[in-house]
Amino acid sequence: MDTDLAAAYDRCRELHKRHGRTYYLATRLLPAWKRRHVHALYGFTRYADEIVDRTEDLPPAERAARLDEWSARFLAGLHGEPVDDPLLPAVLHTIAVFDLDRADFASFLRSMAMDLTVTSYRSYDDLLDYMEGSAAVIGTMMLPILGSSAPAAAREPARQLGFAFQLTNFIRDVAEDLDRGRTYLPDEDLAKFDVTRHDLMEARARGRTTPKIRELIEYEITRAQAHYEAAAPGIVLLNPASQACMRTAYALYGGILDEVAAQDCDVFVRRALVPQRRRMAVAATALLTPAGTPVTIPGPTVVPAR
Repeated sequence: MDTDLAAAYDRCRELHKRHGRTYYLATRLLPAWKRRHVHALYGFTRYADEIVDRTEDLPPAERAARLDEWSARFLAGLHGEPVDDPLLPAVLHTIAVFDLDRADFASFLRSMAMDLTVTSYRSYDDLLDYMEGSAAVIGTMMLPILGSSAPAAAREPARQLGFAFQLTNFIRDVAEDLDRGRTYLPDEDLAKFDVTRHDLMEARARGRTTPKIRELIEYEITRAQAHYEAAAPGIVLLNPASQACMRTAYALYGGILDEVAAQDCDVFVRRALVPQRRRMAVAATALLTPAGTPVTIPGPTVVPAR
């Protein structure tokens, strides 16, 4: 690789290491030649997310202009134009190496733009439309890098794993998202449990939940578990050298649900994190697990939703 390309991959790896601790740990279990490509995808998605979420002091129009400008540089690079950017050469190289579907990247950028104007979602179908671009396409981007003995059969589980990971983050990060003026738990779900956005904000201010919000979180956990269950068959369809990585990511993201349950589904008292000792134990177990072994559906047992 030339110097600029190597530097771009390094930049993506640093972003991944700093901001994606769970996924970064899992990625270390991949063959070395695959890791940089996963870092590139993470760097691309993280940088777009930072344009949206780390520039909150700027007016929405300026944030949108920055995202549009960066997206235009990316699209120009896809068409073979020289790109002056610290990380885009890495993702453009990865796209070329694996012939990744360009439509997935367009869908992702569309969802990032939605975060600039959409602050809530009426129904779960509406949220799924957003997550199609912000999460499901990450699974389909990753699939060619991970490799599969049956890529057509593995595609839907890969999408479902994206949904599972993102919904897990939404459950854990209710408080942080409120701070950004957003709620990702659908309005219809809030109404189902007689919870309002004002109730969430009051719980955020107090630093503790309420019985109704607890029931809401339990309900969302069951939804996330359904996505994990739908994703499970895809792990054993991956190339054997990629299975330990995704077993680890699968278990650790699912472990966040365990941590939420362990604090009585109170997402305001603290941000649920999987302890380092458990993280390392999960990675070690994944390395020792024979390829083809089915995965265990993660997450706690919760009271069925009413």
